[in-house]
Amino acid sequence: MDAWAAFDRRYRHCDHGTMRVTRLLALDDAPRLAQLLRANRDFMAPWEPTRDEDYYTAQGQLAVVRSALDAHQQGACLPQVVLDDSGQVIGRVNLNTIVRGPFQSCSLGYWLNQADNGRGIATAAVRETVRIAFDELGLHRVEAGTLVPNIRSQRVLERNGFVRFGLAPAYLNIAGKWQDHIMYQVINDKLA
Repeated sequence: MDAWAAFDRRYRHCDHGTMRVTRLLALDDAPRLAQLLRANRDFMAPWEPTRDEDYYTAQGQLAVVRSALDAHQQGACLPQVVLDDSGQVIGRVNLNTIVRGPFQSCSLGYWLNQADNGRGIATAAVRETVRIAFDELGLHRVEAGTLVPNIRSQRVLERNGFVRFGLAPAYLNIAGKWQDHIMYQVINDKLA
């Protein structure tokens, strides 16, 4: 875990000459995340799994954050928040299921406050996260899936170099039913 800890220190303090759009998730983000999830519940309902009521509370989000940070310590994910121009949390972007060995791959997931959609923030957050996956974590591949009708998320991925590679039938249980997903990936050309 020494390499992961060294990455954490660089990640928290690096400055690439532009304002960061993401940062590592922190325990004190839980109340704000709960607030955002409650405010965006109807907006996100078609794109998210069905959740119990506790998920939308500060305590529920604290449990989610703790679990994500534990997985991060194990090197299994990179849980982040998305920030607006003022540095306020407006969503999440994550690298999940990081697999090392010959695969060197992960999956990407993200959501953004409805009021902040259409401003290029999701595109910038995904771009920053893919750069971290490739340049900092040394991964070869990032995968993402979207529901078939989620054109806006597909555009975010395509603007970041993701290429559609297939359709996964009944891939995830979203909004209470098993739904097909369009699968995308981007490859780290520096490692190809």
